[in-house]
Amino acid sequence: MKKTNLHLFWRNPSPVRRFRTGVSLHSHTLHSEETLAFVPKYTAGIPVLGSAIRRQEDKYRAAKGRALDFSKAFWRPPLAPGEACQIERRQIEGLGLDPLVSLSDHDDIQAGRLMAVVAPDFPISVEWTIPFGPSFFHLGVHNLPPRQAPGIMSSLAEFTAHPVRSRLGELIAFLNEFPETLIVLNHPAWDEPGIGELEHAQLLGRFLERYGMHIHALELNGLRPWRENLRVSGLAQQYGHVLISGGDRHGLEANANLNLTNAQTFAEFVVEIRDEKISDILFMPQYRESLRLRMIETMWDVVREYPEFPAGRRRWSDRVFYKQDDGTSKPVCMLWNGNEPWVVKCFVNGLRAMKHQGFRGALRLALGDAHEVVL
Repeated sequence: MKKTNLHLFWRNPSPVRRFRTGVSLHSHTLHSEETLAFVPKYTAGIPVLGSAIRRQEDKYRAAKGRALDFSKAFWRPPLAPGEACQIERRQIEGLGLDPLVSLSDHDDIQAGRLMAVVAPDFPISVEWTIPFGPSFFHLGVHNLPPRQAPGIMSSLAEFTAHPVRSRLGELIAFLNEFPETLIVLNHPAWDEPGIGELEHAQLLGRFLERYGMHIHALELNGLRPWRENLRVSGLAQQYGHVLISGGDRHGLEANANLNLTNAQTFAEFVVEIRDEKISDILFMPQYRESLRLRMIETMWDVVREYPEFPAGRRRWSDRVFYKQDDGTSKPVCMLWNGNEPWVVKCFVNGLRAMKHQGFRGALRLALGDAHEVVL
């Protein structure tokens, strides 16, 4: 019988003492490619900055005859696999637990493979993009068999680039054949491409009806609003799935939720979810913060400089790229030669200002979307 237990650390930290291990799932490194299409949405309500970006968009439209397409720009998270893993381990160890971490970049398994060089039991994982009708879904595939992982990733990437519906069922069933591999439907209720809530729900229903028997858990996402996670909880009950954590960390903030377990290895944890269907999820205090504020702070983690990093990763302009008309992508430092457009300087300076504690408090009040989790 499936059973999911939810724990809120800010209300009652005592359940942590019943467990030996904390598990961090769904965490990104510099091997992920992340769109900047969200920038207008999350800056719209910020005084001065939002209006400044809209003015620059108007100027671009007047000069070019078309809208400024933020979707052509993308960024890579600032942390290398070892650095990202340390962020997650530090939080878990602070709870007095042994850490297990799975890094799952978008359509890329390099993070896990690199970590496995020094820690052979480190899970090789990926967040696989599955085109589906006018939208797409993301599967977190954790703990692939090391020797077969490159070949498996090649097959998954081929489907993402050239989707064939009949092939999808074969691939998901194939992944399910590995007993120590965990398959999670990440942020299932999120209409990420914006096709409309109703159409997304209908697509999601079809996806779960066709492939749900090979999916082991639905994710409660640490970077999605609680009302959306409540819908995921309802879906889990409807389709017979256990729930699982997934922090979706991209910057320096550790995952906002974790799984608690007495398993000593990741493979043992997989058995607990797949076979025993028992999941204990702990939401950390940062989940109570305003989601937009947390997203803006992640933007700051993206655009700030890291003088301690190796060359090629220190400046934000080394980590932000723009897709050109010929299909190639270049870091913006090569495109601007140090002369960033005024709107970009305004954006970066605005994010820098919000790091001051007084401004951050005022911004928290202005955004006003902090929420209380109700079980």
